[in-house]
Amino acid sequence: MEKPASNLVSPCTATRIFTFLALALGLFFSISSQAQGLPLSDGKKYTIGDIKVTGTISFNEQTVIAYTGLKKGEEVFIPGDKISGVIKKLWDLDQFSDINFYITNVSDDNVADLEIEIQEVPKLNEVKVTGLKKREKEEIIKENKLRKGAKVSENLITTTKNYIESKYRKDGYFNTKVAIRTSEVKDTTASNLVNMVVDINQGDRVKIKDIDFIGNEKFSDAKLRRQMKNTKQKNFIRFWKRSKYVKADYKADKEAIIDKYKESGYRDARIVTDSLIDIDKKTISLKLNVEEGDQYYIGDINYLGNTVYSDEQLQSVLRINKGDVYNGVLLDKRIADQTKPDGEDLSNLYKNNGYLFSNINLVETNVYNDTIDFEIRIVEGKEAYFDHITVTGNDKTKDHVIYRELRTKPGQKYSQEDVVSTVRELGQLGFFDAEQLEPKFVNPDPQAGTLDLEYSVVESGASQIELQGGYGGGGFIGTLGLSFNNFSLSGIFDKDAYKPVPMGDGQTLSLRAQASTFYQTYSLSFMEPWLGGKKPVSLQTSFSYTRQFLFDYRSRKADRSRSFDILGVNVGLAKRLTVPDPYITVSHSLGFQRYNLNNYNTGLFTFGDGHSNNFTYTLGLTRDNTYVNPIFPMGGSKFKITAKFTPPYSLWNGIDYANLADQREFQLEDENGNLINTQGDRVTPENAVGDQRKIDQKKFNWLEFYKVKFSGDWYTNLFKKLVLKTSVEYGFLGAYNNDRGIPPFERFFLGGDGLGAFSLDGRETIQLRGYPNQSVVPMDRPSGVSDDGATIYNKYSLELRYPITLKPSASIYALTFIEGGASYDNFKDFNPFQLSRSAGAGLRIFMPAFGLLGIDFGYGFDPIGTDSGAHGWETHFIIGQQF
Repeated sequence: MEKPASNLVSPCTATRIFTFLALALGLFFSISSQAQGLPLSDGKKYTIGDIKVTGTISFNEQTVIAYTGLKKGEEVFIPGDKISGVIKKLWDLDQFSDINFYITNVSDDNVADLEIEIQEVPKLNEVKVTGLKKREKEEIIKENKLRKGAKVSENLITTTKNYIESKYRKDGYFNTKVAIRTSEVKDTTASNLVNMVVDINQGDRVKIKDIDFIGNEKFSDAKLRRQMKNTKQKNFIRFWKRSKYVKADYKADKEAIIDKYKESGYRDARIVTDSLIDIDKKTISLKLNVEEGDQYYIGDINYLGNTVYSDEQLQSVLRINKGDVYNGVLLDKRIADQTKPDGEDLSNLYKNNGYLFSNINLVETNVYNDTIDFEIRIVEGKEAYFDHITVTGNDKTKDHVIYRELRTKPGQKYSQEDVVSTVRELGQLGFFDAEQLEPKFVNPDPQAGTLDLEYSVVESGASQIELQGGYGGGGFIGTLGLSFNNFSLSGIFDKDAYKPVPMGDGQTLSLRAQASTFYQTYSLSFMEPWLGGKKPVSLQTSFSYTRQFLFDYRSRKADRSRSFDILGVNVGLAKRLTVPDPYITVSHSLGFQRYNLNNYNTGLFTFGDGHSNNFTYTLGLTRDNTYVNPIFPMGGSKFKITAKFTPPYSLWNGIDYANLADQREFQLEDENGNLINTQGDRVTPENAVGDQRKIDQKKFNWLEFYKVKFSGDWYTNLFKKLVLKTSVEYGFLGAYNNDRGIPPFERFFLGGDGLGAFSLDGRETIQLRGYPNQSVVPMDRPSGVSDDGATIYNKYSLELRYPITLKPSASIYALTFIEGGASYDNFKDFNPFQLSRSAGAGLRIFMPAFGLLGIDFGYGFDPIGTDSGAHGWETHFIIGQQF
């Protein structure tokens, strides 16, 4: 029988409200009854005959029928609750755009044949986003899950449109318009597929023309605006900060305004109303109505519930006294500083002593006139102990390498400080992504006083290929090196462990070759951070060989017939201490260098043929409590002082260094008054020079000196991830015996990017951007003497850093700097404030496989050498991570 058009049950597909469907169903049966002359509107009981499913569907017909629960031969009331429930059940699947019931026939024995016509929601074939950049388009598709095969329902279209408009509104695009169109795919091989086009017109970003305050008397409009770190009004002078409106930032900035009042005693301050006024399509105005209230002072502070600590001990941590101006922000921080997991507050005082489950509440007990009394109510709870300590996520690094760094042990009393310190130690290993290190408390049980602790780590690349290049020290310097920072010596005989080398024991193996137009150097080093595996005592060994050729800085050519060879061996031990704190490391090392000269003469020493021996002992003291990420520390400090000594040979070798000139072979005179040597030969300039070389060879046969260096770095988190690094450096090279003097080795060379730090004669190149490498010489040194190094130097630096990304694949941060430094030949000329100054900006990129890549643009404000005026701009490149 033909289906009447009036038998449509549910014509509205947008609302799908159950009650409406029931009414529509009743209307349908009423109309159907009239159309066919069948008595169906009386809600009589019928027996279901055949059930047929038609329409655009991908489901099997029997599957749909089975899901409805309707069965042939079943008696149902038409209309009735059964049919209404079937319609609702199908709609709830959210798979269909239209559902229609038809009665196709009613027999004389009251048997009704039914047809269910279903239009399935179309699937997405492809989506196109217009009006945005490629990266933004990909974000929109990903964030809204517009993947191929997705069901394109009205709900998907509506939520996508609302999401995009809301997203850009948060970024200040108040006039963003979104239009979404779908079109059926004309393809005979595929049915019920649609293409989607998402047209996005961002419009102009809305700027804030004015931010005005009403009702403020204690603080000016300008001072309140300064509290709003992210919401700024238009100002042509402040070009670096955009005046965009972002709702989330605006909300945080309003809270910052109230905090400003609370810090100054205005506890009741509030923003009564705030209005956003549209000026035009591009600009808005913000008006905030402030109610300041009265200024309050601290009254009595009483402690309740404390048995572990006395009132005096708690008060020494709180450090807020009766009569102080009320400071709500400071009070909250002294109770529990949410911004510092290791802050000095009452909450951490308890947590560092095992009371994880303690609870501290600040309660105002009395407010009178301008004074507030407080009670600090403490529920100490039960002491907590670690039950299980686990580490997850380490695929390469062996368990023992991680567990030996843990400050938290099973059965140990809980300590917040130990948890924070453990995260710092794991981050500084360099084997894991420091940004993803986070301890997780598992199964905390306040009644039993136990908890499990899980450290989840994400492995990052620990090996590096060093490709380093730069121009300095008189020519191009290139370096090729391999550093395996998580090496395993125990796996060298296991062929399955080579991926490409054995890894996982936390050891460091470095191979390095460096060369320029006038020297080559090769080095091999190995470090075991836990010698014996029981205590944090590290063993370091290294071997190096260098050959340098005499280089003419004027002609830029090297004379390869005149060479200087250095063979070096170094062995060192370092131990991490536990007192006075666990951040201090003491190191000891013994080193030996053999210097061989072949027709090699410079201004510092005259024996061009001969050798020198350098046996040294170095004592170092380092304190490093920088925060988790070693690539981009967010706080903390690092101090290092080293003292390098040789034995004082002149105390026992019997050589009178003050009268070495009297020991020359040509001290005799002939009858004419001419100098002759002991063989009676007349002294000539040539043999006089040769005699002086023998004296210098004797003076420097075994080097004698001491060298002291100090460096300090402070990292201060100014705002969010904006970090200020403050650095100072000092170095001094001295002699035990002034008659013997300071040797021509181990000197300081200041200036440039530091790439010329090759270990030729113990020299150290100190970075000072804005000037060429090794160009900042002592100011009082005679003109033309520029390559002999200095015996004293000092350097000061301020560096402002901000990260662009700190992802494991690449950490990138930008920086600006100002710095100054100077070098001297003796203390008589030392002036710590007479500096060669510079400023500039740079970029750093750290990739695990290649180390640190960077570029700096520095401007030198002072002249070098015989120049006059500022030196000007220098570009410095850093390619690779130095070992």
